[in-house]
Amino acid sequence: MGTPITVDVPHQLGKAAVRARLDGGIGKISDKIPGGSVTEQRWDGDTLHFTVQAMGQTIASAVTVFETNVHAVVDLPGILGLFASKVQDMIRKEAPKLLR
Repeated sequence: MGTPITVDVPHQLGKAAVRARLDGGIGKISDKIPGGSVTEQRWDGDTLHFTVQAMGQTIASAVTVFETNVHAVVDLPGILGLFASKVQDMIRKEAPKLLR
C-alpha cells in the first residue's frame, strides 16, 4: 500500500484554461524528478490521471480540475512514502508554475 499525499492549488483561470495548461505541461514533471518520466496520461472527465516512473517505482497520480482550484493526489509507493512531506512541499512550490 502506498502513501497518498494531497495538494490543492488555487487558480483564477477557469477549467478550460487549466486543462489546456495541464495538457501542455504535464511532461515537465519529469524535469523535476531525476530520472523520472511521465509514462501514461488520460483524462476522465475533469480528472487527469497520469503515471510517473522514477527510481524504479511507479507513482500513480491524479489531478482534478475545479473552477477555483486543482486537487492533486499522488500515491507514493513503498519506501518513497518516507519522502512524502518533501514531495508535498515540492508539489506546492512547483504546481502553480504549470498553470502559468
